[in-house]
Amino acid sequence: MKPLHYYFVASGSWYLAYGVQGVVFAWLVTIILNETPDKVGIAQMAYLLPGTFLILIGGSLADHFGGRRLALLGQSFAALTAAGLALTLALTELTYTVFLFFAVAMGCAQAIVTPARDGLLTLVADGKIQRRVIQASMIQFGIQTIGFLISSLADTVGAMLMLSFQSFVLGIGALAYYFLDIPQQTPPRTRPHLISHLLESLVDGYKSVRKSPPMRTVVLQNCAMGILFMGSFIVTLPLLIREVYNGSSMELSWINTVNSLGLLVTITLLLRLGDIRLQGRALILSQGIGALVLASASLNFGFSILVASLFCWGLCGGLAMTMSRTIMQEQSPEDQRGRMMAFYGFSFMGSGPIGALFCGYLVSWFGASSALAIAALLMFTVVVLVYWKSSLWDLHR
Repeated sequence: MKPLHYYFVASGSWYLAYGVQGVVFAWLVTIILNETPDKVGIAQMAYLLPGTFLILIGGSLADHFGGRRLALLGQSFAALTAAGLALTLALTELTYTVFLFFAVAMGCAQAIVTPARDGLLTLVADGKIQRRVIQASMIQFGIQTIGFLISSLADTVGAMLMLSFQSFVLGIGALAYYFLDIPQQTPPRTRPHLISHLLESLVDGYKSVRKSPPMRTVVLQNCAMGILFMGSFIVTLPLLIREVYNGSSMELSWINTVNSLGLLVTITLLLRLGDIRLQGRALILSQGIGALVLASASLNFGFSILVASLFCWGLCGGLAMTMSRTIMQEQSPEDQRGRMMAFYGFSFMGSGPIGALFCGYLVSWFGASSALAIAALLMFTVVVLVYWKSSLWDLHR
């Protein structure tokens, strides 16, 4: 096979396993362990925190030691972690403490694999970078959706078999990285201290973002999305499924699947329709409508209405994600674009653990339905303030 084919096999295996993980993780802590909302939030925070602190370091390691080698190590570690939890379930009962160790380990693996894998795409693109990026995005959302559907069988086949399947799929991806033949990446002669490099990237990113009103506003909205939208999706919605709809892995699979399909539909439409000129207006409208759609999901009109609401939420999320990244790319100084995008990603990932903890306690205090409505109202307030106080509404290409 060509290097590009090995790359797609490796990345596809990760997204398939990640799709399974997205449902099985929530199912284990919410349904099987039946933990309290605050402990569900802490578990999700434990999974997200390594990415917050390690992803930029992972990018530096990939630059220094080669993306293929680092992706191979990270994906192998993820496969062993899933296999280890499956073995634990075969020998003894799952405990919350063991589950937290699993969450942290998988979060570390993701922080290592993600920047290494993304950096390899340019090396296997054969000069067709934009086309390969589009193909990679379609593979991501398409195969991830398949993973969500497979995980709906968790109640039937059990956690041990689902984790074994996840480990097997990750192992196939690790083998693909092993056989991936790319030119040897030459490390720089001088290797700056990783922590210093991380701090320098963040400080430079912050300074440039602070000088640019559009980027400053996008990062603000990004933080709000990480706290209120991501926290609602990974903590509040699984608890809503448990407390209001008495659901399990099937229902968790459905909400993940339809949300991912919404994202995929929007990205496909954007590819067909072409560029959007009023990018700031599209971002504000998509986030505002998304907040209203999320609020409708808290009204408990029935599971079918919840599924429809989350599909529409995915449609809005696809547009918001695309517009925010586009604005950051176009507004960034050319010589600092990598650092700007690193800071942009860090603002979202750094907000995610806060959102997981915040939404966990919201559910503890007010219940899942009210917590979802509160998060939606807070996000809508942020959108209104951005419209009123910033110039993002008038931003265009």
